[in-house]
Amino acid sequence: MFRWYVVNTYSGHENKVKQNLEHRVVSLNQKRNVRQVVVPTESVSEMKDNQKITVEKRTMPGYVLVNMELNEDSWGLVKGTPGVTGFVGASNEPVPLTQAEVDRLLHREVAVRERKKATFSIGESVKVISGPLSDFSGEISEMNEDAARLKVLVSIFGRETPVEVGFDQVKKI
Repeated sequence: MFRWYVVNTYSGHENKVKQNLEHRVVSLNQKRNVRQVVVPTESVSEMKDNQKITVEKRTMPGYVLVNMELNEDSWGLVKGTPGVTGFVGASNEPVPLTQAEVDRLLHREVAVRERKKATFSIGESVKVISGPLSDFSGEISEMNEDAARLKVLVSIFGRETPVEVGFDQVKKI
């Protein structure tokens, strides 16, 4: 039965281990035992030279996921791959991942898309319901949907002061 296993590698060598393992699967004729080798990554937006760029970052540095049928041949194939230090789990018996863990590790971008959408608009009056400024009311001056943050102008000691809060820290008045 094909299951997902976590393989420990030298940190920073994940892509090289993936290439080596895929090459060994073909050269040692183990395609029937090993289906897929994955380096878990996620897309992250960063600012570089005042431009927003998307970069692939490893979510589990030092680890590679392998979908395989565990037997003596496949176990030896993975353990003998350069850069592999072993399986995660007991030394003699690697522990397979549950389906929920696999979904969480491989489909990370799905969770990001399901993030709560803003139901607020600029100029709208809101009340802060949590944090150090709870019970203060103000008007939304800026919104950052990517970070799920709002900038609210609240009146403190008679002066309008911008305060940054999360979407979940305010409610509409």
